[in-house]
Amino acid sequence: MSFWGATVITNLFSALPFIGEPLVQWLWGGFSVDNATLNRFFSLHYLLPFMIAAVVGLHIWAFHEAGNNNPTGIEPKSNQDTVPFTPYYTIKDLYAIVVFLIFFAWFIFYLPNYLGHADNYQMADALVTPTHIVPEWYYLPFYAILRAVPDKLGGVMAMFGAIVILAFLPWLDTSRVRSARFRPIFRICFWIFIANAIFLGWLGGKPAEGVFVILSRVCTVYYFAHFILILPFLGIFERTLPLPASISEAVLKANGSSPSEKA
Repeated sequence: MSFWGATVITNLFSALPFIGEPLVQWLWGGFSVDNATLNRFFSLHYLLPFMIAAVVGLHIWAFHEAGNNNPTGIEPKSNQDTVPFTPYYTIKDLYAIVVFLIFFAWFIFYLPNYLGHADNYQMADALVTPTHIVPEWYYLPFYAILRAVPDKLGGVMAMFGAIVILAFLPWLDTSRVRSARFRPIFRICFWIFIANAIFLGWLGGKPAEGVFVILSRVCTVYYFAHFILILPFLGIFERTLPLPASISEAVLKANGSSPSEKA
């Protein structure tokens, strides 16, 4: 399955006009997925964690420069609106790490093959194609988008477009209210989008035939409509709830006390 997954993914670049075929052969290091391809992909997967660690470092630097966000989406106006990073966020992050590691260890030690595919234990054979090729579970929503478009180049553009469009989210969301807590219609649209993405993941694991293709196309249209139509127009026409004057006012009101009583 990994062999054919690499073959399918690298073949996506062959959809590019003029340079597609030479680019695929350059990625393969030959005329098919072979030892050269394996060495290149192994090197790439070895280097990626270091790149991710560098991005984490940039994130921490930006975090200390710009400050942390908050559920109200309101900028701090005084020291009363902020809390020290240590011990509050330190303990919070350590707690989240421990909970994640418990969940992660449960998968590693008790369900190591639960999210994998049985065909991965078969010897790779370039002459025998698996009956149902699917990527890993976290790629399934984008794989469903790829198969929803009948044209090869169009499917590749739609799949990569579904990822790239996330980078433009700050400009596509035209609302001046940053928190969903004060946007009731946005909250509904958000959970519909989450359900749509999960459903796309389920469709990505199904054969590309019959009703699964039709449903994939409907969900793909809604995926892009959420970013291109719903978010821009919702930010213009949605009537938001009144914003609190400060972060501390919202917190104290949620706790059932007023700023004067707290003082």
